[in-house]
Amino acid sequence: MTESATPRAIPPIIRIRAILLGLILATGICAVTPLNNIYFQATPLGGGHFPLAPFFFLIILSILVSLFHWFFKRWTLLSGSELLVVWIQMVIGSGIAYTGLARTFLINMTAPLHFATVGNQWQETFQPLLPDSLLPTDIEAIELLYNGLPTGRDMSWSEVNAAIPWQAWSMPLMRWGLFILLCYLVMLFLVNLISRQWILNERLNFPLLKVPQLLGYAVDQGGVGVLLKNRFLLIGISVPVCLHLLNGLSVYYPSIPQIPTLVLAGNYFPKEGLLSGFYKLKIYFYPAFIGFAFLASRQISFSFWFFFLIGGLLYGILNMLGYSFPVSELGITFGPTLARPEEMQMIGAYGIFFLFLVWLARHHLLDVGKQSFLMQRQTSGGQVEWFDVRISFWGVLIGFLVLILWLIWQGMAPITAGLLICAFFMISLVAARIICQGGLAYFTLTAAPTDGLIALFGAKLFSGASGLVAAISQKVLFVDLRESLLPSLVHSKKIHHAKHPTMILFSGLVLTLIFSVFASVLAMMLLCYRYGIRELGLEWANRSTLTVYENAYRLIVNPTPTGDSVYMFAAVGAIVMFVLVFCYHRLYWWPIHPIGYLTAYSSAMRILWVSFFIGWFCNAICMKYGGVSLFRKMQFFFIGLIIGDMLMGGIWAIVGEFSFTSYMVLPD
Repeated sequence: MTESATPRAIPPIIRIRAILLGLILATGICAVTPLNNIYFQATPLGGGHFPLAPFFFLIILSILVSLFHWFFKRWTLLSGSELLVVWIQMVIGSGIAYTGLARTFLINMTAPLHFATVGNQWQETFQPLLPDSLLPTDIEAIELLYNGLPTGRDMSWSEVNAAIPWQAWSMPLMRWGLFILLCYLVMLFLVNLISRQWILNERLNFPLLKVPQLLGYAVDQGGVGVLLKNRFLLIGISVPVCLHLLNGLSVYYPSIPQIPTLVLAGNYFPKEGLLSGFYKLKIYFYPAFIGFAFLASRQISFSFWFFFLIGGLLYGILNMLGYSFPVSELGITFGPTLARPEEMQMIGAYGIFFLFLVWLARHHLLDVGKQSFLMQRQTSGGQVEWFDVRISFWGVLIGFLVLILWLIWQGMAPITAGLLICAFFMISLVAARIICQGGLAYFTLTAAPTDGLIALFGAKLFSGASGLVAAISQKVLFVDLRESLLPSLVHSKKIHHAKHPTMILFSGLVLTLIFSVFASVLAMMLLCYRYGIRELGLEWANRSTLTVYENAYRLIVNPTPTGDSVYMFAAVGAIVMFVLVFCYHRLYWWPIHPIGYLTAYSSAMRILWVSFFIGWFCNAICMKYGGVSLFRKMQFFFIGLIIGDMLMGGIWAIVGEFSFTSYMVLPD
């Protein structure tokens, strides 16, 4: 933005008012999200790692703050940097409010009793293995959760709160609250530990931050009006506005024609032969994700759609060669989308890529280790971290130990507990790298952390209480990463970089986490006790939770061994990833990025591969025929796609609050 007005004096520090505003808005989003997403079934306020509501508020706040500055030129209500801090606090809260925690949390805690029958024998199998205070045991309190209070619909929210049998929930909520907050604290220490490596040493791109940073810069420079007059931006905004205005009106007035944003392309591919892997292919059109793909590195955007197509071709090639691997070869798995033995390549690939990240950071980690053991003075290259990196080092180690002791307290074997905690955070760290570097606003795991441990060490590792506690704790935080916390914390560290005071910023994050967990669980409890889970359309949450317990039951009663093909594909994944990281690191002309391979079988790519193809293609054309000059102009068009999608999502979410039919702008 070269035509901006003369810069105003910007406060050098982040003021308390910004932290408090972010805390209030994050808590408010957490309080409203269950009602909006579940009861009204409107466009999700959260969702993914670039959630709707926080960005919608950021746009509105940017305009209001700019107008305030225009009228009162000597007063600075909020700077652009402070707006970014407010935005990232809302992002963190919005993830906790839904799929990141609250969506399945209560069902996960009550499923063993509520869904127990004489046929499945869950009560007889699970109850002896779990401490009495880990899950609620009051049958009446659980039934009221699923059926709703007898007169709940006629009660006010305060009356519903007073009628909830809190005594039955107090001990389970305290135990799981301890586990959740410990995990969050370890994540904060981990982000502080790696921030210098990822932000300064490797200089990651962070595509998901580019649009918020542009808005923050425009506010600081007094150029929001100039930005909103950019013709490329306006054209970009007009595309999703027209698309979603027409399609949204069609939902309420069926006589209005729709522009299809989903094409079922599977009918064009055979069920057998080379292209058989695409016979269920779907083509989704999401303007915002095309914008993110354009802003990401071309190498990464290319790798995402390239490996998705290669993964589909692999099925066809194996089919043509006569190789058929039955699903039973997988044994007992907990992966959210794991469906075929071929997809177990990701187990080996994740392990090798994690080692690659450690190898890249070897000098930084060695320095941190020496400083932590007082063998070396702390480096003086400018503070990047929130606080002393030595505190992070010991915080991660002590946090791991306490989490391991928590699992042992619940009945898990010590070796299993140690391996499980390491697997949890290893997978989370790799996923955070994929999301933050690749600009993936929507990401899902293929295989769960426990799948890797079962494949490597056998199902006997999770015999008895170990398997049940592992399944429950994994379901709470570490299996559905669509709104996982760690990537948002990495983004927050980038937002906080070069801003002061660092401890105030860090304290704001800690308070946001605590308030968000409390508000999200309370809002979910109020909603469920008022209407009943049965009436809220939580089929996915019920189904996915039941699958977890069914697999945990099999793991306890009849641990099926993993087939040889799983080990073969895990080894293939490790070899392929090793070749990819070697070529990526050693050959400057290498066109493929390794993280593309990690997403080949993710359900996120089934939705986003076309968006990344379009974004990559447009990026490549701009650079080839127009160079940097054309790219700088066209990037505003693609930023407009993102802004327009989010604006329309926010508008239709507001409309959905006042009607029982809602138009979904973004994927759930």
